[in-house]
Amino acid sequence: MNTAPGMAGRRWPGWFGALVWLLSGLLLAFIVLPIVRLAATSSPASLRQAAATPAIRDAILLSLQAAAITAAIATVFGVPLAFLLARGTFRGRGLIQALVDLPLAVPHTVAGIALLFLLGRTGWVGAPAGRLGVSFYGSQWGIIAAMLFVSVPFEVNSARVAFESIDPRLERAARSLGATPWHTFRRITLPLGLRGVLTGAVLVYARSISEFGAVVIIAYYPATAPVEIYNLFLQSGLTQSASAAVILLVVTLATFLVFRTLASGRLLTRIDRAYR
Repeated sequence: MNTAPGMAGRRWPGWFGALVWLLSGLLLAFIVLPIVRLAATSSPASLRQAAATPAIRDAILLSLQAAAITAAIATVFGVPLAFLLARGTFRGRGLIQALVDLPLAVPHTVAGIALLFLLGRTGWVGAPAGRLGVSFYGSQWGIIAAMLFVSVPFEVNSARVAFESIDPRLERAARSLGATPWHTFRRITLPLGLRGVLTGAVLVYARSISEFGAVVIIAYYPATAPVEIYNLFLQSGLTQSASAAVILLVVTLATFLVFRTLASGRLLTRIDRAYR
């Protein structure tokens, strides 16, 4: 495949190349060194002890389960909104896009307080839901609501960018041949944008696992992994909380291995074969 001259394959010799590598290396070191230092703090014995502690194990399992449910909900509701933003032409489209991005700018403790007013026992939604036996305050549903609020922009934006990259002439051609809007979306748009949809779901899952601020406001208990690690830090300091943090770190890295699988296309190929 031909590459643009002066771009691909260039090693950028001279001061510019040195500056690029220096700044990139400093940023990577800033990301990697705290993780390496954290991992070096815990001994194998302390890791085994932390993994065997019921409170830590239950907190991590709760985070994994709630994050998976959050990713599924974000996909079901986020993909239609992403398609609307990618293909719709209507007044207020920019405002809707700004509203989608709003959770990225709102401090997560503020998001938790806002959700508590909405979903708490006396909230607009929480009060009638409570009469039906559904409680968000101090429950897994509250945890999922908090995770969804802070992470759903990743699904909407990832899927929207994927849909926008699809040539609309393909969809128009399908419609001209008699395909319904639903059939066109299911057979043309969604398969071509599937990589973006799956990438968004993985990002939602990863972001949800690490959420603390909004969750601790609306559902301090049952404790998710970040909340449990914070409790350990307050009660026992760095030494005791480090082992639990390393275990959560391993889980997070495993999530990004899934993301790398998506990026390489292997999982997408399997899904595409099953789809056909």
